[in-house]
Amino acid sequence: MEIYVPDIYNSNIYNINYEILISRGIKCLIFDLDNTLVTIKERLPREETKELFKKLKEKGFKIFIASNSIKSRVKPFHEELKVDYIYSAKKPHIEKIQELINQTKYGLDEIAMIGDSMMDDVVCGNTIGITTILLDQISKSEFPFAKIKRIKEKKIQKKLRDKELFTKGRYYE
Repeated sequence: MEIYVPDIYNSNIYNINYEILISRGIKCLIFDLDNTLVTIKERLPREETKELFKKLKEKGFKIFIASNSIKSRVKPFHEELKVDYIYSAKKPHIEKIQELINQTKYGLDEIAMIGDSMMDDVVCGNTIGITTILLDQISKSEFPFAKIKRIKEKKIQKKLRDKELFTKGRYYE
C-alpha cells in the first residue's frame, strides 16, 4: 500500500513550500497537467500559474509538464509556460517518465513529481524513486477514464486511512 502514499500532500500548486523542496535538494519539478495545473476545460494556463512558474525558474528549478493527454492538449501549455513537456506519458507506467529523467542531469533525489492522481502520479513517482507530491484535484470534472480511476483511488484511500498511512484533507510536508 505504501506505493500510493505521497512524500508530501498539499492542497494545490500555490501552497507548496518550494523553499522546503530546495532545502531537500530538489532541483527539477515534473508537473501533471489536468486537474493539477488547470481544469480539463481550460486550454491555456492561468496568469497565476505563469507567475508561479516564472518564480520557480528564478529559484533555479527545471520544470517539465508530464501529461497522459495528447500532444495537442499539452503543447499550448508548453508554449505559454516555456517549459519542456511530454504527452501521452501513460502514467503510472514509468517508461516515458524514466526516459525524461535519463535525459536530464538530475539524480533521482533531485526530482519531484507533482500531481493530483494517487494512482498515476504518485505510483509512477514512487516506482521510479523520486519525491512525490500529491495535490487535491482542481475540479470534479474529469475525462471519463479518470473518473474510473477515482473510484478505485477512493477505495485505496480508505484502506490507507484505516492503516493510518494517509488521510485525505490532512496536509503534510
